[in-house]
Order: sequence, then C-alpha cells, then structure tokens
Amino acid sequence: MADKANMPTREERLAAKLRENLRRRKAQARAMVPGSGPSEEADDTPTPDAALSNPDAKS
Repeated sequence: MADKANMPTREERLAAKLRENLRRRKAQARAMVPGSGPSEEADDTPTPDAALSNPDAKS
C-alpha cells in the first residue's frame, strides 16, 4: 500500500463515474433524435410512400 498517494479519492472516483454516465446518456439521447444519424443525411432517395403523401402528383 505504498502507492496510496496515487489512488484516486472517493470524490474523484465518483466524478469520473458521473462524467462517464453523462457521456453515455448524451450518446443515447443523440441516437434517439430522428434525423440526426449519418444514414439520414447520406440517403437522399425518396421513400416509396413519399409519392403517396402528395395527392396532387400525377403518375
């Protein structure tokens, strides 16, 4: 136990856990926001039901 000075204190351990938890929760929140994913931005093709939502479109 000579390295006791290098061990983090309880407050430091708790702060690290809180930061880790916050990062994880932010990542989860970003994943839940529609349209924020890279696949949404990269895909410019209309969906098959896009034509159905416009009743004035002529086929």
